[in-house]
Amino acid sequence: MSTAPNQTQNAAPGQNQNNRGPGGGAPNRGPNRGGPRGRRDEEKPDDGIFEKVVFINRCAKVVKGGRRFSFSALVVCGDKEGKVGVGYGKANEVPESIRKGSEQARRNLEPVKLKGDTIPHEVIGEFDGGKVLLRPATTGTGIIAGGGVRAVLEAAGVQNVLTKSLGSNNANAVVYATLEGLRQLKTFEDYKRLRS
Repeated sequence: MSTAPNQTQNAAPGQNQNNRGPGGGAPNRGPNRGGPRGRRDEEKPDDGIFEKVVFINRCAKVVKGGRRFSFSALVVCGDKEGKVGVGYGKANEVPESIRKGSEQARRNLEPVKLKGDTIPHEVIGEFDGGKVLLRPATTGTGIIAGGGVRAVLEAAGVQNVLTKSLGSNNANAVVYATLEGLRQLKTFEDYKRLRS
């Protein structure tokens, strides 16, 4: 009774039984995977600024050779302590559009008047077709909001609030309407100053 020859003995020199070429085995994937995007766990230096991409839009321009795509990104930034900004970046690649939007948002940071972890009073913000109602809430309620409204309120540092979007669902309109509502907020001291 003859035994079958071992596969490793029959393999050509410099080649292993898995037909993976001279190197053999799985490709060496060290801690740095390389590639155009680099490592995913690498992040920008933490400067305490909260950043969130709300919406990325793709636009196609039809040219002689086919379609040419460009991208725009709506980004919200804030320090979660009463400052928030919105940026809008456009580029031919997604990462570049996000970077531009982030830079613009950081440049446009503006203060928001809060009362503890909520807003001082009810307000309606309007911008273009967007209309957003913001209402203060007791501690433990959380941010009852979605999409762009939540991103803006989180970045501003609001922790308890009730919201309702009453107008357009367009991401730009909703984000800027929320920002417009936050601009209208006044504290008790502001009203006292106005009366005197």
